[in-house]
Amino acid sequence: MDFSNKMVVADLEAGVGTLTRLGDAGVDLVLIVVEPTPKSVEVGCRAADLVADKSLGRAVVVASRIRNEDDLVMITKAFPDHQVVPIPDDPAIVAADRHGVAPLDSAPDAPAVLALARLADDLVAFTS
Repeated sequence: MDFSNKMVVADLEAGVGTLTRLGDAGVDLVLIVVEPTPKSVEVGCRAADLVADKSLGRAVVVASRIRNEDDLVMITKAFPDHQVVPIPDDPAIVAADRHGVAPLDSAPDAPAVLALARLADDLVAFTS
């Protein structure tokens, strides 16, 4: 079967363990999700270093739960050589999770949902 025009999205466990075990995998893009906390940024930086060291493709940093400009500045400074995609902290995401529904279904116009939809569009464009 020809998989040359296929996209696989994998949600890996938090941390860098999976990245350390990847061999010569055919990875084009790695999304590194970080929150505006020192520990999250530290782990994200280690992940970005592994992506570069293992030549795993392009790394994009997803800055999750951004509450204000200071949050975004902290993450952007920590990843000066990477594209940083901000996803705002959004009560609609929390509410959807509490109700066991997808945010896209319950609040399609919520700021975080719109930001994630733009990210998805960018990923499709990147792989096309």
